[in-house]
Amino acid sequence: MQFRDISFPTPQENIAFDEVLWRMAEKHEAGEYLRFWESAQVFIVMGRIGREEMDVNTSRAQKDRIPVLRRSSGGGTVVQGPGCLNYSLVLSKEKHPEINDLRRSYEWISVRVIEVLRQQGVEAYFRPTSDMATGAGEKKFSGNAQRRGKQYILHHGTILYRFDLSLISSYLNMPKDIPDYRKDRPHTDFVTNIPIDPRIFKEQLARAFHASALQLPSVQELSMLKNSL
Repeated sequence: MQFRDISFPTPQENIAFDEVLWRMAEKHEAGEYLRFWESAQVFIVMGRIGREEMDVNTSRAQKDRIPVLRRSSGGGTVVQGPGCLNYSLVLSKEKHPEINDLRRSYEWISVRVIEVLRQQGVEAYFRPTSDMATGAGEKKFSGNAQRRGKQYILHHGTILYRFDLSLISSYLNMPKDIPDYRKDRPHTDFVTNIPIDPRIFKEQLARAFHASALQLPSVQELSMLKNSL
């Protein structure tokens, strides 16, 4: 597995580069990837079938000039920015037969993330279909989504560790579909940050997925990124 730790200047580039890594694997047999990134700019990103008029406080987002983007994976609409760490995995279905089942794949990946967090003293547990939560109050700190190809999946995950949680209520409406454990709680009562050192987390998660030494993006990857924007 190749290891990338790179954040581009814009949200558009960051979202597009995850897609590039998946296409490199799916179409060009480039193998598996683990990538970390974090946006310096606040933005909103919807899942593949998200509806802006339902999910987003559009008038507030437009007033504050917050970009509203779309990713290729499923899942819900989220706000991102400084203090929200993204981990992106491109995994082979042949190498990891556990991920051929959608629901099982979320838990299989989350178990490895949770073990890394426990090494940093963070109590964490998986909550179906694709969340990770912490504490007796079952507060969410991680959401996950996937795009699934014939040979590889692209798995998107987030870790809130120093994020301005008030942004979520400012820009997002209450979602229509919510997990049972949420219990109709508003955003402010449902999400939380966890106390991690992102540098240590990256190192330990890379070991958990047997990712090789940090590599810079290849010329082909950067060329594909440029062409996708």
